[in-house]
Amino acid sequence: MLKIGIVGLPNVGKSTLFNALTRADVLVANYPFATIDPSVGIVTVPDERLDALAALSKSEKTIPAVIEFVDIAGLVAGASEGEGLGNKFLSNIREVDAILHMVRFFEDADITHVHGDVDPVRDIEVINLELILADQQSVKNRREKLVREVKQNNKESVAEDEALAKVEKVLEAGKMARLAELTSEELFRIKSLSLLTLKPILYSLNGKSGGTIDDDRREKVHALIESTGSKYVHVDANTERELNDVSSEDQELFRAELGVEVNGLTELIRGAYETLGLITFFTTGPKETRAWTITEGATAPEAGAAIHNDFKDKFIRAEIVSTTALLADGSWSAARDKGDLRTEGKTYVFQDGDVAVFLHS
Repeated sequence: MLKIGIVGLPNVGKSTLFNALTRADVLVANYPFATIDPSVGIVTVPDERLDALAALSKSEKTIPAVIEFVDIAGLVAGASEGEGLGNKFLSNIREVDAILHMVRFFEDADITHVHGDVDPVRDIEVINLELILADQQSVKNRREKLVREVKQNNKESVAEDEALAKVEKVLEAGKMARLAELTSEELFRIKSLSLLTLKPILYSLNGKSGGTIDDDRREKVHALIESTGSKYVHVDANTERELNDVSSEDQELFRAELGVEVNGLTELIRGAYETLGLITFFTTGPKETRAWTITEGATAPEAGAAIHNDFKDKFIRAEIVSTTALLADGSWSAARDKGDLRTEGKTYVFQDGDVAVFLHS
Protein backbone atom coordinates (compact mmCIF):
# COMPACT_ATOMS: atom_id res chain seq x y z
CA MET A 1 0.00 0.00 0.00
CA LEU A 2 1.23 3.48 -0.91
CA LYS A 3 2.01 5.48 2.24
CA ILE A 4 2.31 9.29 2.35
CA GLY A 5 3.30 11.45 5.33
CA ILE A 6 1.81 14.95 5.66
CA VAL A 7 4.19 17.60 7.01
CA GLY A 8 4.13 21.38 7.37
CA LEU A 9 4.19 24.22 9.85
CA PRO A 10 1.42 24.52 12.46
CA ASN A 11 -1.91 25.98 11.30
CA VAL A 12 -1.38 25.47 7.56
CA GLY A 13 -4.33 23.08 7.15
CA LYS A 14 -2.77 19.63 7.55
CA SER A 15 -5.51 18.22 9.76
CA THR A 16 -8.21 19.92 7.69
CA LEU A 17 -6.82 18.24 4.57
CA PHE A 18 -6.52 14.94 6.41
CA ASN A 19 -10.17 15.22 7.46
CA ALA A 20 -11.18 16.03 3.89
CA LEU A 21 -9.26 13.07 2.51
CA THR A 22 -10.39 10.52 5.06
CA ARG A 23 -13.72 12.00 6.18
CA ALA A 24 -12.30 11.66 9.69
CA ASP A 25 -12.75 13.93 12.68
CA VAL A 26 -9.23 14.80 13.79
CA LEU A 27 -8.91 17.72 16.21
CA VAL A 28 -8.46 20.98 14.33
CA ALA A 29 -7.29 23.84 16.54
CA ASN A 30 -5.89 27.32 16.13
CA TYR A 31 -2.64 26.67 17.98
CA PRO A 32 0.54 24.64 17.39
CA PHE A 33 0.65 20.93 18.23
CA ALA A 34 -3.12 20.41 18.18
CA THR A 35 -2.48 17.00 16.67
CA ILE A 36 -0.26 15.25 19.20
CA ASP A 37 -0.32 11.65 17.95
CA PRO A 38 0.01 10.69 14.30
CA SER A 39 -3.29 10.00 12.61
CA VAL A 40 -3.48 7.38 9.91
CA GLY A 41 -6.20 7.24 7.29
CA ILE A 42 -6.84 4.95 4.33
CA VAL A 43 -8.04 6.85 1.26
CA THR A 44 -9.50 5.30 -1.88
CA VAL A 45 -8.11 6.48 -5.20
CA PRO A 46 -10.90 7.95 -7.37
CA ASP A 47 -10.94 6.46 -10.86
CA GLU A 48 -13.92 6.65 -13.21
CA ARG A 49 -12.47 3.80 -15.29
CA LEU A 50 -12.90 1.40 -12.36
CA ASP A 51 -16.64 2.04 -12.08
CA ALA A 52 -17.10 1.81 -15.84
CA LEU A 53 -15.34 -1.57 -15.99
CA ALA A 54 -17.35 -2.85 -13.01
CA ALA A 55 -20.58 -1.87 -14.79
CA LEU A 56 -19.42 -3.58 -17.99
CA SER A 57 -18.59 -6.82 -16.15
CA LYS A 58 -21.59 -6.58 -13.79
CA SER A 59 -19.12 -7.21 -10.96
CA GLU A 60 -20.33 -8.20 -7.51
CA LYS A 61 -17.51 -6.17 -5.91
CA THR A 62 -15.54 -3.08 -6.89
CA ILE A 63 -12.18 -2.64 -5.17
CA PRO A 64 -10.30 0.64 -5.70
CA ALA A 65 -6.62 1.29 -5.12
CA VAL A 66 -5.88 2.92 -1.76
CA ILE A 67 -3.35 5.31 -0.24
CA GLU A 68 -2.44 5.52 3.44
CA PHE A 69 -1.99 9.08 4.74
CA VAL A 70 -0.14 9.82 7.99
CA ASP A 71 -0.91 13.21 9.53
CA ILE A 72 1.67 14.49 12.01
CA ALA A 73 1.86 17.58 14.21
CA GLY A 74 3.20 20.84 12.82
CA LEU A 75 6.96 21.13 12.56
CA VAL A 76 8.75 24.30 13.63
CA ALA A 77 12.26 25.72 13.19
CA GLY A 78 14.56 23.60 15.35
CA ALA A 79 12.46 20.44 14.97
CA SER A 80 15.54 18.43 13.95
CA GLU A 81 17.02 19.31 17.35
CA GLY A 82 13.85 18.45 19.24
CA GLU A 83 12.03 21.79 19.21
CA GLY A 84 8.24 21.51 19.46
CA LEU A 85 8.26 17.70 19.67
CA GLY A 86 10.08 17.64 16.34
CA ASN A 87 12.14 14.47 16.69
CA LYS A 88 9.10 12.41 17.65
CA PHE A 89 7.14 13.57 14.63
CA LEU A 90 10.01 13.31 12.16
CA SER A 91 10.43 9.67 13.19
CA ASN A 92 6.78 9.01 12.34
CA ILE A 93 7.36 9.62 8.62
CA ARG A 94 10.62 7.71 8.20
CA GLU A 95 8.83 4.75 6.65
CA VAL A 96 6.53 6.60 4.21
CA ASP A 97 6.95 6.33 0.44
CA ALA A 98 6.54 10.06 -0.14
CA ILE A 99 6.04 13.33 1.72
CA LEU A 100 3.09 15.66 1.22
CA HIS A 101 4.31 19.13 2.27
CA MET A 102 1.32 21.31 3.16
CA VAL A 103 1.95 25.02 2.61
CA ARG A 104 -0.30 27.87 3.77
CA PHE A 105 -1.35 29.80 0.69
CA PHE A 106 -3.98 32.13 2.10
CA GLU A 107 -4.40 35.22 4.28
CA ASP A 108 -6.73 35.00 7.29
CA ALA A 109 -6.31 37.27 10.31
CA ASP A 110 -8.34 34.84 12.42
CA ILE A 111 -5.88 31.96 11.91
CA THR A 112 -2.56 32.48 13.67
CA HIS A 113 0.65 31.95 11.70
CA VAL A 114 3.53 30.60 13.73
CA HIS A 115 5.85 33.25 12.21
CA GLY A 116 3.35 36.11 12.38
CA ASP A 117 2.89 36.58 8.62
CA VAL A 118 2.21 34.47 5.54
CA ASP A 119 5.32 33.82 3.46
CA PRO A 120 5.10 30.48 1.59
CA VAL A 121 8.71 30.60 0.32
CA ARG A 122 10.06 31.07 3.85
CA ASP A 123 7.73 28.38 5.20
CA ILE A 124 8.89 25.85 2.62
CA GLU A 125 12.53 26.65 3.32
CA VAL A 126 12.00 26.21 7.08
CA ILE A 127 10.54 22.72 6.68
CA ASN A 128 13.05 21.70 4.02
CA LEU A 129 15.91 22.78 6.26
CA GLU A 130 14.58 20.74 9.17
CA LEU A 131 14.34 17.65 6.97
CA ILE A 132 17.87 18.27 5.70
CA LEU A 133 19.25 18.73 9.23
CA ALA A 134 17.51 15.57 10.42
CA ASP A 135 19.08 13.63 7.54
CA GLN A 136 22.48 15.15 8.25
CA GLN A 137 22.33 13.76 11.77
CA SER A 138 21.27 10.32 10.50
CA VAL A 139 24.12 10.23 7.98
CA LYS A 140 26.66 11.43 10.54
CA ASN A 141 25.59 8.78 13.06
CA ARG A 142 25.74 6.01 10.48
CA ARG A 143 29.18 7.02 9.20
CA GLU A 144 30.52 7.08 12.75
CA LYS A 145 29.34 3.49 13.21
CA LEU A 146 31.07 2.46 9.98
CA VAL A 147 34.51 3.90 10.88
CA ARG A 148 35.94 0.71 12.34
CA GLU A 149 34.80 -1.52 9.46
CA VAL A 150 35.98 1.03 6.88
CA LYS A 151 39.46 1.03 8.50
CA GLN A 152 39.42 -2.76 8.22
CA ASN A 153 38.66 -2.29 4.51
CA ASN A 154 35.38 -4.16 4.69
CA LYS A 155 34.13 -4.03 1.10
CA GLU A 156 30.43 -3.53 1.90
CA SER A 157 31.09 -0.91 4.57
CA VAL A 158 33.48 1.04 2.35
CA ALA A 159 30.89 1.13 -0.45
CA GLU A 160 28.15 2.29 1.93
CA ASP A 161 30.38 4.96 3.44
CA GLU A 162 31.30 6.29 -0.02
CA ALA A 163 27.60 6.61 -0.88
CA LEU A 164 26.91 8.37 2.42
CA ALA A 165 29.81 10.75 1.80
CA LYS A 166 28.14 11.84 -1.45
CA VAL A 167 24.88 12.44 0.38
CA GLU A 168 26.55 14.27 3.24
CA LYS A 169 28.21 16.70 0.83
CA VAL A 170 24.87 17.60 -0.73
CA LEU A 171 23.15 17.97 2.65
CA GLU A 172 25.93 20.23 3.95
CA ALA A 173 25.26 22.48 0.95
CA GLY A 174 21.67 22.83 2.18
CA LYS A 175 20.22 20.66 -0.58
CA MET A 176 17.98 17.60 -0.59
CA ALA A 177 19.67 14.20 -0.54
CA ARG A 178 17.84 13.20 -3.72
CA LEU A 179 19.97 15.74 -5.60
CA ALA A 180 23.06 13.63 -4.89
CA GLU A 181 24.11 11.69 -7.98
CA LEU A 182 23.71 8.17 -6.64
CA THR A 183 23.63 4.94 -8.61
CA SER A 184 20.84 2.44 -8.04
CA GLU A 185 23.33 0.28 -6.13
CA GLU A 186 24.27 3.20 -3.86
CA LEU A 187 20.62 3.99 -3.21
CA PHE A 188 20.07 0.37 -2.20
CA ARG A 189 23.03 0.47 0.21
CA ILE A 190 21.64 3.43 2.15
CA LYS A 191 17.96 2.51 1.89
CA SER A 192 17.77 1.32 5.51
CA LEU A 193 18.41 4.88 6.76
CA SER A 194 15.06 6.00 5.30
CA LEU A 195 16.41 9.49 4.65
CA LEU A 196 13.60 12.03 4.51
CA THR A 197 15.06 14.14 1.70
CA LEU A 198 15.55 11.11 -0.52
CA LYS A 199 11.79 10.70 -0.59
CA PRO A 200 9.71 12.32 -3.33
CA ILE A 201 7.92 15.46 -2.11
CA LEU A 202 4.59 16.76 -3.37
CA TYR A 203 3.72 20.30 -2.29
CA SER A 204 0.08 21.03 -1.51
CA LEU A 205 -0.54 24.79 -1.72
CA ASN A 206 -3.53 25.36 0.51
CA GLY A 207 -5.53 28.33 -0.76
CA LYS A 208 -8.82 29.70 0.44
CA SER A 209 -11.77 31.22 -1.35
CA GLY A 210 -11.40 35.02 -1.09
CA GLY A 211 -8.07 34.85 0.70
CA THR A 212 -5.53 33.32 -1.70
CA ILE A 213 -2.17 35.14 -1.77
CA ASP A 214 -1.07 37.51 -4.53
CA ASP A 215 0.47 36.61 -7.89
CA ASP A 216 4.01 37.69 -6.94
CA ARG A 217 4.26 35.27 -4.04
CA ARG A 218 2.55 32.60 -6.13
CA GLU A 219 5.21 32.84 -8.87
CA LYS A 220 8.05 32.73 -6.33
CA VAL A 221 6.65 29.61 -4.68
CA HIS A 222 6.14 27.84 -8.00
CA ALA A 223 9.72 28.68 -9.04
CA LEU A 224 11.17 27.44 -5.74
CA ILE A 225 9.34 24.12 -5.92
CA GLU A 226 10.24 23.57 -9.57
CA SER A 227 13.92 24.28 -8.78
CA THR A 228 13.93 21.25 -6.45
CA GLY A 229 12.49 19.00 -9.16
CA SER A 230 9.26 18.52 -7.20
CA LYS A 231 5.61 18.92 -8.16
CA TYR A 232 2.83 20.96 -6.59
CA VAL A 233 -0.96 21.01 -6.56
CA HIS A 234 -3.37 23.73 -5.45
CA VAL A 235 -6.07 22.70 -3.01
CA ASP A 236 -8.65 24.47 -0.84
CA ALA A 237 -8.64 22.08 2.13
CA ASN A 238 -11.38 23.87 4.02
CA THR A 239 -13.78 23.80 1.07
CA GLU A 240 -12.99 20.15 0.38
CA ARG A 241 -13.66 19.33 4.04
CA GLU A 242 -17.02 21.11 3.92
CA LEU A 243 -17.95 19.29 0.71
CA ASN A 244 -17.64 15.96 2.56
CA ASP A 245 -21.13 16.66 3.88
CA VAL A 246 -22.56 17.38 0.43
CA SER A 247 -23.90 14.71 -1.91
CA SER A 248 -21.67 13.91 -4.87
CA GLU A 249 -24.40 15.15 -7.23
CA ASP A 250 -24.33 18.61 -5.62
CA GLN A 251 -20.58 18.96 -5.13
CA GLU A 252 -19.82 20.39 -8.57
CA LEU A 253 -22.57 22.98 -8.14
CA PHE A 254 -21.13 24.06 -4.80
CA ARG A 255 -17.60 24.20 -6.25
CA ALA A 256 -18.82 26.54 -8.98
CA GLU A 257 -20.54 28.79 -6.42
CA LEU A 258 -17.38 28.93 -4.31
CA GLY A 259 -15.11 29.55 -7.30
CA VAL A 260 -13.24 26.27 -6.83
CA GLU A 261 -12.57 25.08 -10.38
CA VAL A 262 -11.25 21.57 -9.71
CA ASN A 263 -11.63 18.77 -7.18
CA GLY A 264 -8.51 19.47 -5.13
CA LEU A 265 -8.43 16.02 -3.53
CA THR A 266 -8.54 14.24 -6.87
CA GLU A 267 -5.78 16.52 -8.18
CA LEU A 268 -3.73 15.82 -5.05
CA ILE A 269 -3.99 12.05 -5.43
CA ARG A 270 -3.13 12.31 -9.12
CA GLY A 271 -0.15 14.46 -8.15
CA ALA A 272 0.95 11.81 -5.66
CA TYR A 273 0.86 9.15 -8.38
CA GLU A 274 2.87 11.36 -10.76
CA THR A 275 5.39 12.22 -8.05
CA LEU A 276 5.98 8.56 -7.30
CA GLY A 277 5.87 7.44 -10.92
CA LEU A 278 2.87 5.15 -10.40
CA ILE A 279 0.22 3.88 -12.80
CA THR A 280 -2.95 1.80 -12.47
CA PHE A 281 -3.99 -1.40 -14.19
CA PHE A 282 -7.21 -3.35 -13.74
CA THR A 283 -8.60 -6.83 -13.48
CA THR A 284 -12.31 -7.28 -14.12
CA GLY A 285 -14.92 -10.03 -14.13
CA PRO A 286 -18.31 -11.02 -12.69
CA LYS A 287 -16.92 -11.52 -9.17
CA GLU A 288 -14.90 -8.30 -8.88
CA THR A 289 -13.30 -5.40 -10.67
CA ARG A 290 -10.14 -4.16 -9.02
CA ALA A 291 -7.55 -1.42 -9.48
CA TRP A 292 -3.89 -2.26 -8.90
CA THR A 293 -1.06 0.21 -8.36
CA ILE A 294 2.34 -0.47 -9.93
CA THR A 295 5.46 1.50 -10.76
CA GLU A 296 5.61 3.04 -14.21
CA GLY A 297 7.83 0.85 -16.40
CA ALA A 298 6.86 -2.40 -14.65
CA THR A 299 7.01 -5.50 -16.85
CA ALA A 300 4.16 -8.02 -17.03
CA PRO A 301 5.65 -10.37 -14.38
CA GLU A 302 6.30 -7.38 -12.08
CA ALA A 303 2.74 -6.17 -12.53
CA GLY A 304 1.49 -9.66 -11.78
CA ALA A 305 3.36 -9.60 -8.48
CA ALA A 306 0.99 -6.86 -7.30
CA ILE A 307 -1.71 -9.56 -7.29
CA HIS A 308 0.36 -12.51 -6.06
CA ASN A 309 4.05 -13.40 -6.05
CA ASP A 310 3.28 -16.58 -8.00
CA PHE A 311 2.13 -14.39 -10.89
CA LYS A 312 5.70 -13.09 -11.14
CA ASP A 313 7.69 -16.23 -10.40
CA LYS A 314 5.54 -18.55 -12.52
CA PHE A 315 4.44 -16.09 -15.20
CA ILE A 316 3.68 -17.53 -18.64
CA ARG A 317 1.84 -14.77 -20.47
CA ALA A 318 -0.83 -12.12 -20.03
CA GLU A 319 -3.85 -11.11 -22.06
CA ILE A 320 -4.00 -7.32 -22.30
CA VAL A 321 -6.54 -4.80 -23.55
CA SER A 322 -6.74 -1.08 -22.82
CA THR A 323 -9.67 0.17 -20.75
CA THR A 324 -10.69 2.51 -23.57
CA ALA A 325 -10.81 -0.31 -26.12
CA LEU A 326 -12.61 -2.75 -23.81
CA LEU A 327 -15.32 -0.23 -22.94
CA ALA A 328 -15.74 0.71 -26.60
CA ASP A 329 -15.92 -2.94 -27.72
CA GLY A 330 -18.40 -3.84 -24.99
CA SER A 331 -17.00 -7.21 -23.94
CA TRP A 332 -13.85 -9.29 -23.62
CA SER A 333 -14.88 -11.53 -26.52
CA ALA A 334 -15.65 -8.55 -28.77
CA ALA A 335 -12.23 -7.08 -27.95
CA ARG A 336 -10.67 -10.38 -28.99
CA ASP A 337 -12.65 -10.50 -32.22
CA LYS A 338 -11.63 -6.93 -33.12
CA GLY A 339 -7.97 -7.57 -32.39
CA ASP A 340 -7.83 -5.20 -29.42
CA LEU A 341 -7.01 -8.04 -27.03
CA ARG A 342 -3.32 -8.98 -27.19
CA THR A 343 -1.20 -11.75 -25.74
CA GLU A 344 1.99 -10.38 -24.18
CA GLY A 345 5.10 -12.04 -22.74
CA LYS A 346 7.59 -11.31 -19.97
CA THR A 347 9.10 -8.25 -21.60
CA TYR A 348 5.83 -6.36 -22.04
CA VAL A 349 5.79 -3.04 -20.15
CA PHE A 350 2.40 -2.27 -18.63
CA GLN A 351 0.62 0.96 -19.58
CA ASP A 352 -1.71 3.00 -17.42
CA GLY A 353 -5.26 1.73 -17.88
CA ASP A 354 -4.35 -1.77 -19.08
CA VAL A 355 -6.88 -4.50 -18.23
CA ALA A 356 -5.18 -7.85 -17.72
CA VAL A 357 -5.64 -11.56 -17.27
CA PHE A 358 -2.53 -13.42 -16.13
CA LEU A 359 -1.68 -17.00 -17.04
CA HIS A 360 0.86 -18.77 -14.82
CA SER A 361 2.05 -22.29 -14.14
